[in-house]
Amino acid sequence: MGPLTGLRVVEMAGLGPVPHAAMQLADMGADVIRVARPGPRAMAELAGATDLFLVTGILAALWERERSGRGQVVDVAMVDGIGVLAQKVWAMRGAGTWSEERHANLLDGGAPFYDTYACADGRYVAVAAIERQFFAELLKGLGLGSPSDFGDQYDRAAWPRLRESIRRAIASRTRDEWALVFDGADACVTPVLTLTEALSHPHAVARSAFVTIDGLDQPAPAPRFERTPPPVPAGPGQDEDGGLRAVLRRWQDG
Repeated sequence: MGPLTGLRVVEMAGLGPVPHAAMQLADMGADVIRVARPGPRAMAELAGATDLFLVTGILAALWERERSGRGQVVDVAMVDGIGVLAQKVWAMRGAGTWSEERHANLLDGGAPFYDTYACADGRYVAVAAIERQFFAELLKGLGLGSPSDFGDQYDRAAWPRLRESIRRAIASRTRDEWALVFDGADACVTPVLTLTEALSHPHAVARSAFVTIDGLDQPAPAPRFERTPPPVPAGPGQDEDGGLRAVLRRWQDG
């Protein structure tokens, strides 16, 4: 019995964030009925985080309805979601620390300590040692000495030399060898995994982060709830009572 048990949702089948948002509501226990539109349709790509904003908006509107007794339209658009998600970048732009030149910023691959690097086996590790203490652990694990050997971490003039040093060091070992080197270290260095590898990663296994439904591996419902954990979701299917009218009668009776 998930936290949204008893909530009834009619999904007018669409593209982008609509089916994914409906799936999330169903994962949390809502009874979701999809009304198909005439003609062929297919699941489109996820529209960024718009689906998450849609779910948040629906839940906020439901909470407000408990006090006002009135419903309302929740207007969600990709352009709004993109802007909110990029708030950190907008803040950096406002502070004068964000350049509109590509690959010239802290979080777009411009910084050598926030990037991905190829290993000796052609696979990759991700480096995200933004904080100074993590940067020190990164250099230590790579055998590159201390931060003082490269000057100030945020001195852009020193970045080309630092990047080349990191690149050459990481290229000397395989991805899994580096994973062992940095296992347990606060260096923010992680192996870049394939989807198949992610299924068996120890963190994913410990969290039961993936489930298999109808023979297909997929992420488990999230977030988790202490008192009202939802069951493992079932695959979508036709209503066993004979279609939409029967579902509506069931809802009216229930």
